[in-house]
Amino acid sequence: MTDGRDFILKGNICYSKDVKSLETVEQGFLVCRDGKSAGVFEEIPEQYKDYPVKDCGNMMIIPGLVDLHIHAPQFAFRGLGMDLELLDWLNTNTFPEEAKYKDLEYAKKAYEIFAEAMKKSGTTRACIFGTIHNQATELLMDLMEETGIKSMVGKVNMDRNSPDYLREQDAQQSEQDTLQWLERTSAKYKNVKPILTPRFIPSCTDDLMERLGRLRKERELPVQSHLSENQGEIQWVKELCPDSQSYSDAYDKFGLLGEAGETIMAHCVYLTEEEMELIKARGTYIAHCPNSNTNLSSGVAPIRTFLEKGLNVGLGSDVAGGSGESIFRAMADSIQTSKLRWRLQDDSLKPLTVEEAFYLGTAGGGSFFGKVGSFEEGYEFDALILDDSSLRHPQPLTLRERLERFIYLSDDRHITGKYAEGVKVF
Repeated sequence: MTDGRDFILKGNICYSKDVKSLETVEQGFLVCRDGKSAGVFEEIPEQYKDYPVKDCGNMMIIPGLVDLHIHAPQFAFRGLGMDLELLDWLNTNTFPEEAKYKDLEYAKKAYEIFAEAMKKSGTTRACIFGTIHNQATELLMDLMEETGIKSMVGKVNMDRNSPDYLREQDAQQSEQDTLQWLERTSAKYKNVKPILTPRFIPSCTDDLMERLGRLRKERELPVQSHLSENQGEIQWVKELCPDSQSYSDAYDKFGLLGEAGETIMAHCVYLTEEEMELIKARGTYIAHCPNSNTNLSSGVAPIRTFLEKGLNVGLGSDVAGGSGESIFRAMADSIQTSKLRWRLQDDSLKPLTVEEAFYLGTAGGGSFFGKVGSFEEGYEFDALILDDSSLRHPQPLTLRERLERFIYLSDDRHITGKYAEGVKVF
């Protein structure tokens, strides 16, 4: 045995091997060996006969869900200000709220609520925005460490085009604060890692972006930011960066799209063909946030096109643009918004299927963290145990049908077990 991370779950198992198909095994055995999946079997292989077995009965077992884009300080005002578009929403709701996190007492109260919700949710991996405040961001990392969820948390950088009360003094100060935060947190945690977080091009000067690009390369750090979310924002970037060929190019000039899949860009609703090729060449991940894009009237990203072109795509809840932290909700929303794009905007792009949406919320986003999001051999053992018995129905259902209903109908009360890298979260 290896610190309790050698065991077997028995139940109805669903997982993805690729974007198009869903693997289902009724009353199968999922083997965890030293925190990694040893595979799914119809009978327990001889070499694992001595492993303890948890029988989940008729419940479903799926990989843990991956949230590539969520704002922890915005959790406090989710469901508010949904009548505004992005830029007005930032000034009216977001910036005043994020400024409160300078006060550590307020930050502790708010972040404890956020961390508790994330622990109860189906999310086992998350990429999280904090605020510009070092102490509050470290506090957030402390709380996320306690949840057992594997996460990347970022101290936000912004030195222009935001209110005085939520703007760093200058690029040099922003870099110094970031370095201090990295020194304090880089080796502090088992479950949490830092991620560079320039908010977006409009809030970061060229000087700051250049410094962050150097820092990314020197320290081999991942990056998260926003790209092409809203048409007004895109026009603003054209005015701010007249020498860049596109919004994506403005990041790439500073090395912030990464080189081999180190960067997540949220939204990407309005990418040009040239930008898609650049994103693909850099291996940049796209965090598709359909609920947020609907709430803030931003649009519908062409996820079918991204998949056909072989881009890296996962899902994000984008609280509080998104109204909740559920990645099951993000799966359902990604299907529904793709239907609207197909019907109203581009009938050449077929809507997403359940299989594709499930892949995006597990293995699609999971690959940003490595071999994560599937039960294939060698993948890190992130798993959920799902009890759909209260979602009553009169007819017999296949395992695929049960999973589809769960995506549309469930909430965290239906999640009865959660593991991250073989460690039980609850």
